[in-house]
Amino acid sequence: MASKPSIPKGTRDFSPAEVAKRNYIISVMRLHFENFGYQPIETPSFENSETLMGKYGEEGDRLIFKILNSGDYLDKVSAEQLQSKNYKQLTGKISEKALRYDLTVPFARYVVQHQSEIEFPFKRYQIQPVWRADRPQKGRFREFYQCDADVVGSKSLWQEVELVQLYDSVFASLGLNGVTVKINNRKVLSGIAEVIGASDKLIDFTVALDKLDKIGEDGVKKEMIEKGISETALQKVQPLFNFSGTIQEKLEKLSQLLSSSEEGKRGIEELRFICDNVTNLGLQSAILDLDVTLARGLNYYTGAIFEVTAPKDVDMGSIGGGGRYDDLTGIFGLAAMSGVGISFGLDRIYLVLEELNLFPETVTTSTKVLFLNFGESHTFAAMKTITTLRNQNIKAEMYPDSAKIDKQFKHAERRGIPFVIKEIEDSNFTLKDIQSGEQLQLNLEDLIKKLS
Repeated sequence: MASKPSIPKGTRDFSPAEVAKRNYIISVMRLHFENFGYQPIETPSFENSETLMGKYGEEGDRLIFKILNSGDYLDKVSAEQLQSKNYKQLTGKISEKALRYDLTVPFARYVVQHQSEIEFPFKRYQIQPVWRADRPQKGRFREFYQCDADVVGSKSLWQEVELVQLYDSVFASLGLNGVTVKINNRKVLSGIAEVIGASDKLIDFTVALDKLDKIGEDGVKKEMIEKGISETALQKVQPLFNFSGTIQEKLEKLSQLLSSSEEGKRGIEELRFICDNVTNLGLQSAILDLDVTLARGLNYYTGAIFEVTAPKDVDMGSIGGGGRYDDLTGIFGLAAMSGVGISFGLDRIYLVLEELNLFPETVTTSTKVLFLNFGESHTFAAMKTITTLRNQNIKAEMYPDSAKIDKQFKHAERRGIPFVIKEIEDSNFTLKDIQSGEQLQLNLEDLIKKLS
């Protein structure tokens, strides 16, 4: 007997109900993206390796799925190189393409490649899958969708204000209240590294600090020491681990801590502008919070950085994030093109909505009415009516086989179809509500009104 087929770890099949729920989330996002003036684009699922490698730091590079060259992929590898077991050198020889790790770097490539066709500032949104060779766990998959909104060609901090509002608008429409939008600034982190004497360890410092929620204060300190950050520096950074108060109070504490750092003071002023304006404009359901330990271990952020966390009663990690990148397109030869963007984690948002039972019941309703099949003498009249209903955008279908009526009813129940047509006689229809058991005798006009 053949073994049962399977799929790779970290990937999933989606049932009709799951797809319907995912499409619901995407439709809400798409609505708000376009309300805010963002335009859709799509890019290939795989890019040239040189486009992706080196853009996410050492940890990110290890998580990029590489694609073997077609044909004899060892053709360009010498016996000496093969025996050396230098995986970095071998990878460059046997793999020239890779699955995209995120949507931001491909977007930067798109902007540079199509710059003569783009009107700047350019606001784009993109909803496509990405791949990461990560260890699968709850809410973390190897194949998952990102839903991004970015604007390039403007340094205005009003873009950051707008992106916080965009997060708020989407989550409010999904009924997801109590989401926290955390904000920090890489200039602030650079300033902190400067005042503790660890400017040469900025990346190591921020990568370790970004893991505070995962490995705790002791784990972060241990990693920093392993990366060569001194005990003296750790003593100076100690206040960050217990940084509390309102946003204004935190900004005042930062002002004192970074009084000797010009870079840090610029970051504080940017944070103050964004937070003050978001607060004054107001939010519908989200909570804005300044988190000085937020680092997001990616090399390309230069200003504001965002991370969105689910309501406190849900055990889920980040459900969104992003930030300002002043020269991301510079890696592809287009300098001084500032951009800022955010991403929504579709898969994690799905899990949160499912856990909190926030999906509307109508989301998974596909067919609205099923016409029972009583044999050839009735099928033409049924199909004629079904065609009329479909032309009115009412989802209708007929059970294809002349099976036992009980079997057809059970089929409608298992499918979640709310209504069935039990009988058609002289252009009148017997409509039964599956859930309540109520039956109505309706003509075609009244049937359309009822099902609409």
